[in-house]
Amino acid sequence: MPIYHRLGRLPAKRHVAFRKDDGSLYYEHLMGNRGFTGLQSLLYTLRRPTTVKAIEPAWVTPREAEADSSLRLRHLRSHRLPAAGGSAVRDRQLLLFNDDVSLSLARPTAADSFHYRNARADEVVYVARGGGVLESQFGSLAYREGDYLVIPRAIIHRLVPEPGEQILLVIESRGDIRTPKRYRNAHGQLLEHSPFCERDLRLPSELTVHDEQGEFEVITRVGDTCHRVVMDHHPLDTVGWDGYYFPWAFSIHDFEPIVGRLHQPPPVHQTFEGDGFVICSFVPRLYDFHPEAVPAPYNHSNVMTDEVLYYCNDEFMSRRGIEFGSLTLHPDGLPHGPQPGRTEDSIGVARTEELAVMVDTFAPLRVAKQALACEDTTYGASWLGEP
Repeated sequence: MPIYHRLGRLPAKRHVAFRKDDGSLYYEHLMGNRGFTGLQSLLYTLRRPTTVKAIEPAWVTPREAEADSSLRLRHLRSHRLPAAGGSAVRDRQLLLFNDDVSLSLARPTAADSFHYRNARADEVVYVARGGGVLESQFGSLAYREGDYLVIPRAIIHRLVPEPGEQILLVIESRGDIRTPKRYRNAHGQLLEHSPFCERDLRLPSELTVHDEQGEFEVITRVGDTCHRVVMDHHPLDTVGWDGYYFPWAFSIHDFEPIVGRLHQPPPVHQTFEGDGFVICSFVPRLYDFHPEAVPAPYNHSNVMTDEVLYYCNDEFMSRRGIEFGSLTLHPDGLPHGPQPGRTEDSIGVARTEELAVMVDTFAPLRVAKQALACEDTTYGASWLGEP
């Protein structure tokens, strides 16, 4: 996200000697994407980020697809999956994936004992339930229910959840996560017709400097393998930084829906884009206000896309039989639309209270083998017969 931000102590110029009180140097650490041509931040740390005592494989998380890949409409009741454990990282439950993006469920019960660095993907973590604090090299960032946490790759961080139920939808992206191009000017600023603006974004606000030596684990994901990287000092020892590369938060409740006299297509709900997919937010809003408008969406074919909806409550204009945590997959090759009776029921209704996260991919998605335990196998037949 092209916003300049700074925290902590900085020298007046880049790449000049920046000294501690005892005369020794702070260490510069440039972090950014796309080599030296993408978004970057320059950090100053107490110790070198290169002082690693040991590296060893920690665990492997292979992405195993179901054996049956036949074409059909899918419904996963994701919250009914038995919890795999209390770690936000190790116990993620993979639901859907392709080479561009993956969707997993995490239900942390406490902060991990280690810090985490995803060197494989940018992450968007949607907070379906709960809240807490994201700790990182760039400072602390409080999060709450309904937030999207955007965590660019390779940033060392840890989620510290508050007491109570925690449910996270984790979206991992092969490419960098960004706001939709059509909502930005040539300088990256969000334009007047964007459904959100920079005022809605929350950035790291407090920088705690950890001056500690010893052995500190940073679990680092590369491919399907997580490695245990043991550093000789606390990884969050940044004394100051500035730039454009850092984690940030945006609440789905701050997304301002675009409405019209007649039904608006899904792109008006777009919130983020990655390489090979987009993320959209369906939020409470007024329905179409033409006197003969049909608010429910028309039947449509997902030509060259797969459509995923993660339902953040149990209401959706075109669906029945869904629940909080339902996840539907409508693949390319099968038209879909409102279930019987939903079109008729929508006529004359003034507004909807639906809340959902949509992920549209441009390459086919696979259902993870472990997700079959929560599949509603009758979903495809729900369009047959009368309501």
